[in-house]
Amino acid sequence: MNQPVEIVSKLPKVGTTIFTVMSTLASEKNAVNLGQGFPDFDCDPMLVDAVTHAMKSGLNQYPPMAGVAQLRNAIAQKIQTLHGHRYNADSEITVTAGATQGILTSIQCAVHAGDEVIVIEPSYDSYVPAIELAGGVPVFVQMRIGSAGYSVPWDLVGAAITGKTRLIMINTPHNPTGSILRKADIDALANIVRGTDILILADEVYEHMVYDGHHHESLCRHPELARRTFINSSFGKTYHVTGWKVGFVAAPAALMAEFRKVHQFNVFTVNTPVQYGLAEYMKNPAPYVELPAFYQRKRDLFRDGLNNTRFKLLPSEGTYFQCVEYGAISSLSEAEFSKWLTTEIGVAAIPVSAFYDTPQESGIVRFCFAKKDETLRLALERLAKL
Repeated sequence: MNQPVEIVSKLPKVGTTIFTVMSTLASEKNAVNLGQGFPDFDCDPMLVDAVTHAMKSGLNQYPPMAGVAQLRNAIAQKIQTLHGHRYNADSEITVTAGATQGILTSIQCAVHAGDEVIVIEPSYDSYVPAIELAGGVPVFVQMRIGSAGYSVPWDLVGAAITGKTRLIMINTPHNPTGSILRKADIDALANIVRGTDILILADEVYEHMVYDGHHHESLCRHPELARRTFINSSFGKTYHVTGWKVGFVAAPAALMAEFRKVHQFNVFTVNTPVQYGLAEYMKNPAPYVELPAFYQRKRDLFRDGLNNTRFKLLPSEGTYFQCVEYGAISSLSEAEFSKWLTTEIGVAAIPVSAFYDTPQESGIVRFCFAKKDETLRLALERLAKL
């Protein structure tokens, strides 16, 4: 009998993601899925109409490799208005097939075999595989957990710098912790990289989800950092269309030239009618300007309900995630507690330990509150049993 030809895996440690595992279990147990980070409500019908109009207008063939000019111009204008930094729409902005592709491409164009990349944990699960596929070496620095929640230990980040450091991964607002970087954090980062050739990849997909009067400290607001940074963002997160998989990367022209070399052989270009629809929809800034208030109300509804449980709430300053400590409820590991919560209580969560290269047990799980009010209330009704 013929045996299949074996292949040596380039990602031997990668298996089924925790998001798939928990979503599958949630479906099997008819649990409220507050695990995976996507809305359960529809986007604005006007956005669908704009994309439909583009399709019916015959805009269905390949667009320019970097993205349609109207959308790149709209992105550049938005960034300038919000953050005061002007990117050249022709040479410094590229539309991507979602932020994950933008992150992968940023790493592939910048990281060579043997280069070190600093990853601040807990971190989004695509970072390390992307680094390893480029032949890079991830160097892990763990966030501190204190009474005020999670924070970046910039002293340890600085200590992790070596002559091989090529890139630092930054994520703000931060998934999974819900923390945000403030000006002091940005200044600390600038101090670390000053006088070096270290690049920065800024994952800012939750840029429009910052609460309690704070503003998003995009790295492009800091001229010294902007010159060395790939800014990654996501239309899917901003406009409640995660399944469309469209995002963008902004970077100085020299960095973007290298980015596009990889991008053109990675995806080449991105869905044409969706790009035109987004460009039309962005003429009205209200949807993203009003997004913080939209999600803060959901966050507050969810947090108020959780106060009736034995969970200890950590701060949620940004994103649409809420982390909680469950030590007063159970001594199970985070993964086992998440499975128990899904199976016995009927609410799915994600163990924060899954966001570490080597799982770290902190007794913390993450909920997603990007859900309809009735979904959140049903989940809270079930969690009240705790």
